Amino acid sequence: MLEIGERPWGKYYVLADEPNYKLKRIEVNPGQKLSYQYHHKRQEQWTIIDGDATVVLDDKEISLKYGESIFIPLGAKHRMMNLSDKPVVFIEVQTGTYFGEDDIVRIEDEYDRN
Repeated sequence: MLEIGERPWGKYYVLADEPNYKLKRIEVNPGQKLSYQYHHKRQEQWTIIDGDATVVLDDKEISLKYGESIFIPLGAKHRMMNLSDKPVVFIEVQTGTYFGEDDIVRIEDEYDRN
């Protein structure tokens, strides 16, 4: 692992961090959700590898299960939610011009982060 990040909703593991992409494995604990957010410099592709996920993409809820993917365009508002009683694990591929955590613009956050 290049990096492990602990968050109130679960954790992430950075598997690759290259100039033209970043690859993460993200675990979302039961009943938790990531902030509703968007990015200025990256787009993302999410693929579910365990559990049943609910994704909000530009205010629309989408259910995803094992093997299913969703594309998050640059600037699109999005969030991952785990409304189940089992962990959700997904792979995130970021592409764009910058992959720092400071390119997260939070619209809504259950944990009062900015």
